[in-house]
Amino acid sequence: MTFYLGIDFGTSGARAVVIDDEARILSEMRHPWANVADWVICWKQALWSLLEGISEELRREIGAIAINGTSSTILLTDATGQPVDAPLLYNDARGSMVLKDLSNIAPPNHTVLSATSSLAKLLWMQHLPSFKQARYLLHQADWLGFLLHGQLGISDYHNALKLGYDVEKLQYPEWLEKLSIPINLPQVLTPGMPVSELSPEIADKFGFRGNCLVCAGTTDSIAAFLASGAKSPGEAVTSLGSTLVLKLLSRSRVEDSRYGIYSHRLGKLWLTGGASNTGGAVLKKFFTDEELVTLSRDIDVSQASELDYYPLLKEGDRFPINDPHLPPRLEPRPNNPKEFLHGLLESMARIETRGYELLQNLGSDQLNCVYTAGGGAKNSAWTAIRSRYLKVPVVSSINTEAAYGTALLAMQGLGR
Repeated sequence: MTFYLGIDFGTSGARAVVIDDEARILSEMRHPWANVADWVICWKQALWSLLEGISEELRREIGAIAINGTSSTILLTDATGQPVDAPLLYNDARGSMVLKDLSNIAPPNHTVLSATSSLAKLLWMQHLPSFKQARYLLHQADWLGFLLHGQLGISDYHNALKLGYDVEKLQYPEWLEKLSIPINLPQVLTPGMPVSELSPEIADKFGFRGNCLVCAGTTDSIAAFLASGAKSPGEAVTSLGSTLVLKLLSRSRVEDSRYGIYSHRLGKLWLTGGASNTGGAVLKKFFTDEELVTLSRDIDVSQASELDYYPLLKEGDRFPINDPHLPPRLEPRPNNPKEFLHGLLESMARIETRGYELLQNLGSDQLNCVYTAGGGAKNSAWTAIRSRYLKVPVVSSINTEAAYGTALLAMQGLGR
């Protein structure tokens, strides 16, 4: 009997899921973030807390562990793996200061040409006094994995994409070497590939098997996709959270930084997508959770709304329209709140449809099915409206927990 542990370090907290050989969930743990003063201490405490939250009986049967982290969350460590400064989180845009210089070296429209890319962050960190003590660049998932297996400088090609790693040729590109970065960039493995057994200290401390493997990890968004059940070209996952995130499986790689579009390698396929600033955060500005339920129930989803909005909380969108000054369009606002909500849901469905059309126009596979994750997946009226626009089946994801997708990755690491 062998079990598998997936650990998710997301934007709102950390989670863990233990599954069996049939991919059934045996145990789940959560550790929310609250008033964080030091992320390094917070991450370490969360990791130990999640491991302690697993029953001793289950821990003894876990054969493989994988961890996901937020994309482009990085930190610099010394030769012993000790962080030399505070991490830069996924949404830290201080890398904007180096983009002009980086654009003279990186290929046009490359994924790294973003203020929040791992490479832009690293180049900005080179100017910090602490950089003199740095020996390794690690992503969040890399460092957490190191705490378990003790091997420094190991990453995966999902996390390394925004560092500039060429996920097609599976090597660092020549243009990156021209930057002469004076620290060790991580060795890049296939996500799910076994890295090493748990260190004896960790195995003894928490009561794991001595031969329990720690596998190369992934990012939180990829883990959520793995959890969804989508597997074939043309299948996609729309995440209806605070924002609207689209991911489409394709045999062709699609990249275009003008729209924030990039592709992750997923075995022999490509996972291409983009994110719009529209989404649930706009709905929650105007409606309570209870109002969203009751008003949605009364919408006639067979009739199209005549209202044409571009729902944003503030100006600017990147996908499917790339315009940092795009104004929110929320007028005219009818007196009837049900009509207003209907117009918002229809308008968001049009943005989603336009996003998938853009991916297909740029060369992805044709859309044939959309799995839905996030809080909006529970809104049946929204689902029906989206189905009318997308003209393909729209179904709920099999599982929406990123930790579950990472547990599947750990299972894959043992060849199951």
